[in-house]
Amino acid sequence: MTQQPRPIIIDTDPGIDDAVALAIALYSEKLDVRLITTIAGNVSLQKVTTNALRLLKFFGKNVPVALGADRPLIKAPIDASDIHGSTGMDGFEFEEPTEDLVLKEHAVNAMRRVIMESDEPITLVPIGPLTNIALLLKMYPEVKEKIAEIVLMGGSTTRGNMGVMSEFNIFADPEAAKIVFSAGLPVVMVGLDVGLKALVYPEDSAELKVMNKTGNMIYQLFQKYRGGSMKTGLKMYDSCAIAYLLQPEMFQVADTFVDVELNGSLTAGCTVVDLKGYLKQPSNAKVCVDLDPDMFKQWFMESLRKCN
Repeated sequence: MTQQPRPIIIDTDPGIDDAVALAIALYSEKLDVRLITTIAGNVSLQKVTTNALRLLKFFGKNVPVALGADRPLIKAPIDASDIHGSTGMDGFEFEEPTEDLVLKEHAVNAMRRVIMESDEPITLVPIGPLTNIALLLKMYPEVKEKIAEIVLMGGSTTRGNMGVMSEFNIFADPEAAKIVFSAGLPVVMVGLDVGLKALVYPEDSAELKVMNKTGNMIYQLFQKYRGGSMKTGLKMYDSCAIAYLLQPEMFQVADTFVDVELNGSLTAGCTVVDLKGYLKQPSNAKVCVDLDPDMFKQWFMESLRKCN
């Protein structure tokens, strides 16, 4: 009996590694991407939305897109244009998209509608800051009963890449992250620690260049990507969230309690992952603590071979 594809909503801020994650998800026969929502993060909301539309046109996929929050709940906006370039996806000349796929609804309202209309629970896959997801859970708590789980890319069990202890997506909106982790829903945290092991090496990039149209596009983007280097390996953080959905056995996972530091003058945005149980709190998340890099690399390349 053929298993039905898993319905998901991807909340994203494309972003070069977001582009790769979207490619894999959109071409996977095991995933049904019902909606793409955009969030200011790597670059501004308008730029990331344009990038999402460019990708959908490039892939020939008609998935509705809804614009979300253009800033965090409380703090001032930040971006990562130093990593992804000024457009968020420097390095490849995309055709300019139309606005045909853009919904008039705000992302939060669109998510609520898609979740409530679905016959089966929806999995949320946020791979940017968590502002839209926090707003959804606060404004429409009734959606919780129809959310299967939240598989998010963000956080760290150790050190950060934005601050000493903070990962970019959580640091960008720590208040939103705290709301998501405390919402009482099944949460999977696919963080920095596993992303650092999810590497694409020069020989992989060379293979991508001649693999197919999508592989060549990704190769061109990689020339501008500063998440690692072409020589030592490029870090595929966001693809790890899609990898967890499709091949969770490549991860080592711990059931634990996670909270987010909001006030620490040196540690704001830190995900406090209580692996030793010091805080005596019940588990509220599954945290990916390790990754089999060989299994990831094989999965990653096989997934991209399925693209056009």
